[in-house]
Amino acid sequence: MTERQFRMLEIEIARYRLLERQVTDPLAAGLIHVIILELEADLQQNREPGQRLAKATRTENCPSRS
Repeated sequence: MTERQFRMLEIEIARYRLLERQVTDPLAAGLIHVIILELEADLQQNREPGQRLAKATRTENCPSRS
């Protein structure tokens, strides 16, 4: 994975996190959370060993988990 692809995936994850915080429907929030987890898994799997990954899976901020 190139640095550009890595960065674009991080941006996509950030957008989904923002959407997850804004959505009011619990089902939608849960589905968005699953998408975030899958994207983070892709990011973790494809990153180079020297690259750093900020762990940002925050289930306590997920409205469907309240």
